[in-house]
Amino acid sequence: MSTSDFGLFVRNFAQYFATMILKHEFAMAAAVALAFVAGGCDGVFDYHPYDVRFGGELGINGTAIGRIGDLCGGKDTLRVAFVSDSHGWYTETGDMVDDINRRGRADFVVHLGDLTDCGTTKEFVWQRDVLAGLGVPYVALLGNHDCLGTGEETYRRMYGEGNFSFIVARIKFVCLNTNATEYDYVAANPDFNYMEGQWTADSALFDRTVVCMHAAPYSDQFNNNVAKPFEYYVSKFPGIMCCVYGHDHRLSAGDIFGDGLMYYGVDCAANRSYLLFTFTPDGYEYEVVSF
Repeated sequence: MSTSDFGLFVRNFAQYFATMILKHEFAMAAAVALAFVAGGCDGVFDYHPYDVRFGGELGINGTAIGRIGDLCGGKDTLRVAFVSDSHGWYTETGDMVDDINRRGRADFVVHLGDLTDCGTTKEFVWQRDVLAGLGVPYVALLGNHDCLGTGEETYRRMYGEGNFSFIVARIKFVCLNTNATEYDYVAANPDFNYMEGQWTADSALFDRTVVCMHAAPYSDQFNNNVAKPFEYYVSKFPGIMCCVYGHDHRLSAGDIFGDGLMYYGVDCAANRSYLLFTFTPDGYEYEVVSF
């Protein structure tokens, strides 16, 4: 690392560390400080913890969506494993990967975000290497922890845009960035312009919709000033079936707005469970899978 790069890192680290302290996120600040100390080797640093230069697979979501289309294009029944919040629980995530592979029931996997604890590049790489063991394609959403530092930039390089969608078996899966707090409520999260565009984009190819997100309405990360407009925009999706989210580190199922639309919360990897949904032409059902 050059002297100028090192100086930039120190300034960025100091600013980020101070922000964590001001937010009273002391555990996070301690973790970042530990990463700072542990990163030192031979007098300087082997790498910048928030350096977004890394090797290996890029654009994972785009590649996975292509594979999902190839594998499931002719199906009228889909089985989708929804997982979330793997953070630094690499052993548990590996066990989850093994369980999904062993059961052989999922057509693909949707990770609902928080791949990391601190948004560092190595965390993304470590989780990518664990999830690469899946025998089926997977896509990953952006979680609030993944936005820390330069995490969002790393996510974009490794996975793709924070808002994305894909269609399979005439079901559109709309995947949204709903992390507002980490952006200080400045960014348009959720992005209503994007959602509105998805109502009609490729409309001839789908007639049902599943909305996926990291933080659900009325959680601490959602911009709850726009919770009711969010309900409206979700309701406008053709054949809206359900919403699935992570973040809370617990299982849940509820009609958040009292409008008949169910929201399903997926547990974290540490609690060793995920949700397996089966979508048929007549509807859907789900089960909690423990591993």
